[in-house]
Amino acid sequence: MSDVHIVVLAAGKGTRMKSAVPKVLHQLAGKPIIEHVLAAAAALSPRSTTVVIGHQAEELRSALARHPHLQFVVQEPQLGTAHALLTAETVLHGKRGTLILLSGDVPALSAPTLQSLIQVHTEAAAAATVMTAIVPNPHGYGRIIRDGGKIARIVEEKDATGEERQVQEINAGIYAFDLPGLFDAVRSIGAANAQREYYLPDLVSIYRAGGRRVETVTVNDPVEIQGINSRRELADLARHIRRRTNDTLMAAGVTLLDPDTAYIDPDAVIGTDTVIHPGVSIEGPTQIGRGCTVYPGVRITRSRIADDAAVLDHSIIVDSSVGPGASVGPFAHLRSAAEVGPHAKVGNFVELKKTVLGPGSKASHLAYLGDAVIGESVNIGAGTITCNYDGSRKQTTRIEDGAFIGSDTQLIAPVTVGRNAYVGTGTTIREDVPAGALAVSAGRQRNIEGWVEQKRKKASE
Repeated sequence: MSDVHIVVLAAGKGTRMKSAVPKVLHQLAGKPIIEHVLAAAAALSPRSTTVVIGHQAEELRSALARHPHLQFVVQEPQLGTAHALLTAETVLHGKRGTLILLSGDVPALSAPTLQSLIQVHTEAAAAATVMTAIVPNPHGYGRIIRDGGKIARIVEEKDATGEERQVQEINAGIYAFDLPGLFDAVRSIGAANAQREYYLPDLVSIYRAGGRRVETVTVNDPVEIQGINSRRELADLARHIRRRTNDTLMAAGVTLLDPDTAYIDPDAVIGTDTVIHPGVSIEGPTQIGRGCTVYPGVRITRSRIADDAAVLDHSIIVDSSVGPGASVGPFAHLRSAAEVGPHAKVGNFVELKKTVLGPGSKASHLAYLGDAVIGESVNIGAGTITCNYDGSRKQTTRIEDGAFIGSDTQLIAPVTVGRNAYVGTGTTIREDVPAGALAVSAGRQRNIEGWVEQKRKKASE
């Protein structure tokens, strides 16, 4: 197969989004719209990928900086799709092979569909191949006009006759072009149309008039070529992607008790026999093992949940990991690389931040454990906090295997509680506790008889 080069058009303003954010950077199923397009393009192993930018160009460059292989060209002013393609000539001059032209706001296009486009194009030795779709409501799209079954031209809706507007086959705006001679042909496109712009679809009639071969590929699912121009369309496409993701998961052995309220990003991986309750959000490249249960209201982002773990109601887990057989929640919060070990328990209103909770350890109620390393089979009592910030930097608390931390304990980091040590209730730990020792800081209890009555008398005087 000849070299493949990708050009992604992303220069438009997206005025109907009514947003300060570039349209192609709006989030869709866990990542910006254009990232879906780039992922499909990357599956083709292209020799080069060029993004045409214009409106808010620097913001787009910055957002896509994590892709060092991308090349950028600026379209200024924006004078139509043909003009946009011409801006890429500087980086594609002298190249041979097939150019695939994509739109940065068409994110549902799959890699297999693009591969079929390339296959038809190369096997037919076509100068251009146009992706089309049959839709019941073609309003707003360019229509495919055929002659003897072959594509003859593409007419934009504003330039179409009443009869042409009845055609239901539309131009998807996705093309394959033979690179040699392409830019010379594009330069011959005029702007004699309602928009006074240079329409790339006009290249079809130019090629046909010059005796060059033009083919079409019709997609099976028109949703694949659906563009996003408004927040309504963004929501509609997000719903479609979510439904497709959930159907794939259920077919693979995952139970979704209410698929309509399971918000699972396509990058997530979930094992068989895991049960997802209603109202759950699973975001980014999260991995959930086999036999897990995720209860209502849970949000898991970029995290790993091992086999047979349970995440109870209304818990939040971000950039963290939960070991096999462990239990988290309800109303727990794990963040910033928290690690919950095998069969450990994080209970009601417990927060872990940059903390390792070892195998079989428990923090069952109302605790904050930040910048802590907690060993195996440790009990953390209710109301325990690690005081990890000294006013200038974070300090570490270490609690070794088998230690018992009584309720309402404050551990002033940096501090270590030794193996099998015992910290009494209501203790403030400012110094290390040796292994096997008892640590207490509270004085002996005193009861002052009659104190309440005396206070009442003074208040009434």
